[in-house]
Amino acid sequence: MATPLPEDLKALLDGPNFAHLATLRKSGAPQVDPVWVGREGDRVLIGTGERTVKAKNSRRDPRVALSIIGFRNPYDEAMVRGRVVEWRPDPDLVVMDEISRKYTGKNFPWRSREGRVTLVIETDDVKLRKLPFEPPA
Repeated sequence: MATPLPEDLKALLDGPNFAHLATLRKSGAPQVDPVWVGREGDRVLIGTGERTVKAKNSRRDPRVALSIIGFRNPYDEAMVRGRVVEWRPDPDLVVMDEISRKYTGKNFPWRSREGRVTLVIETDDVKLRKLPFEPPA
């Protein structure tokens, strides 16, 4: 059963905070990609192309992990484990544009519609930390 997202994690996901998505290669070796993230209720959304390594890996083995840090304070961090439960087609870039506007204020610049998907992730385990350091000025 999916873990409900804590409010602090929702805040990190809803802001323009960068994440790293770990998927598993066929060999079992981890693959890590920097990603933009969105949220739909208690699910994490990541837009990508269906031919990307992260999409291919997650189709073969849906287990994933995310690391997210606060843009304004990198000492606000979250570690999330879960699984991709849906590879939702996004040919009109509806989800990708929404996520892109959060990060850049503009629609996603690469307008290739073919093969666009949204990875929908349900979480199994969430850890949040606020380290007692000051962010750089």
